[in-house]
Amino acid sequence: QLAHEMAMIEQLDFAPYFLTVWDIVRWARERGILCQGRGSAANSVVCWLLGITSIDPVRMSLLFERFLSVERGEPPDIDVDFEHERREEVIQYLYEKYGRHRAAMVANLITYRHKSAVRDVGKALGLSLEQVDRLSHAAGERDLLYWGGSPKPSSNQHDGYRPEEHEVKQGAAERFLREAGFDPNEPVLAQVMARTRDLLGFPRHLGIHSGGFAITAGPIHELVPTENATMPGRTVVEWDKDDLNAAGILKIDVLALGMLTMIRKCLDLVALHSGPRLTLATIPAEDEATYDMICDADTVGVFQIESRAQMNMLPRFRPRCFYDLVIEIALIRPGPITGGMIPPLMRRRLGLEKTTFPHPCLEPILAKTYGVPVFQEQAIKVAVAAAGFAPGEADELRRSMTHKRSTERLARLHGRLLEGMAERGISKGHAEEIVSQLSGFAGYGFPESHSASFALLVYASAWLKRHHHAAFSAALLNSLPMGFYAAHTIVDDAKRHDVDVRPLDVTASRWDCTLEPGAGSVSWGNHLAIRIGYRFVRGLSAKHQTHLEATAPY
Repeated sequence: QLAHEMAMIEQLDFAPYFLTVWDIVRWARERGILCQGRGSAANSVVCWLLGITSIDPVRMSLLFERFLSVERGEPPDIDVDFEHERREEVIQYLYEKYGRHRAAMVANLITYRHKSAVRDVGKALGLSLEQVDRLSHAAGERDLLYWGGSPKPSSNQHDGYRPEEHEVKQGAAERFLREAGFDPNEPVLAQVMARTRDLLGFPRHLGIHSGGFAITAGPIHELVPTENATMPGRTVVEWDKDDLNAAGILKIDVLALGMLTMIRKCLDLVALHSGPRLTLATIPAEDEATYDMICDADTVGVFQIESRAQMNMLPRFRPRCFYDLVIEIALIRPGPITGGMIPPLMRRRLGLEKTTFPHPCLEPILAKTYGVPVFQEQAIKVAVAAAGFAPGEADELRRSMTHKRSTERLARLHGRLLEGMAERGISKGHAEEIVSQLSGFAGYGFPESHSASFALLVYASAWLKRHHHAAFSAALLNSLPMGFYAAHTIVDDAKRHDVDVRPLDVTASRWDCTLEPGAGSVSWGNHLAIRIGYRFVRGLSAKHQTHLEATAPY
């Protein structure tokens, strides 16, 4: 596998890209900044050996072509999460190392959608602000734009309307307008709707990508237009990531993740109070008590599985190993829920329904998800095993399935899939079943590598909660805002687990919440108490932290 990856990296001349990302990760870790690569990069052995990602792709049978292929002909996409409180340090390192003349953040192209187009057009054509507000609220109903014409075809429209439905949509649009207090026969209203349709999908303004960074060998402004960002010390490329990929300009993603901040602070608190000096790699694996807690849905503050939807699923799915967490994370997403794939998977997992496969050749691919395709990598493997697609060609199928118009693009590949399966002796009935399964899978498949990377943090945060609850809760409080829950919910959860939470005390408190000797249950790591810090005093801000720390205690 390593030889295969190295040969492809050499063939595509992407070695400098991998080494650039490795240098950033190395610099961050040398300064104690917790970071981890995720996404499709976790499919790569090279990324794992360089320390960019934390998942062994060979042990998990992940597919390298999901990350990089000759057929795709694009630079790899490596997303690296850093502690959200220290990501700016990483950004400034890039500016210092490469200079602002060679490094810049990537823009994000914001296009007109229904509401924004209606608002801007309404203001330009003289509607009052009150009228604009009412009209933009009504624009949430897509039928509204059928008034006075047909919506302009746009990459941002996914409604699938047909010309024969036009009269029905016109009637619905008139109803929406009257309900919003407008006269549909007003000429200016027809102009607003017409111009709004013209603007849909048209660029409105530029934002800054959440973490994209462009780096060039020479002056970046000689290749692409740049401008100064609003924040001092930053430069922004006026192109989005797709334009940069088309131009072959190196882009890396330097992302922020609050859970990494929390885990690092928690590990520091555990070590500070006579606990072991743990890292993400040395947290004990497959701990039964941790999985018991997860199955009880006792997951307030735990990464990715703290939502009400996840808490509802956990006692039914009952994760008992790491790969169960990988599946669990991928299931509670809008796509799998609306795609109706959760019920059959749950019935099969609980033994209420026999696990079946459309064809024996798919059993090695779908067995670990009970015959139900859950991950994008599985779709690629199905196309390779059943239809004879090359891995890179199968990745194009995967990209079609995740495209906004996935159904139409899959329809064009329908014949190619059936032909390939017929050549391999798969009956027409079984072939149609496989294609139907892939079509139903379109639009909701989740990357297995991404889910596996997140599962590491799920397990780490759950283990810390189970065995060092006081440190876990204090670290959460010190990392807010993040996650689903406010400070009072975290405090209440700590108290339910027999953690002594002590109020602010001018003789003992610091800026952050701290730990003190307590009398709680040792089994949950609650022999320590939490002392609330000054950060929760209303009216005090981080600018007061230095003074408070320098003069404490009082």
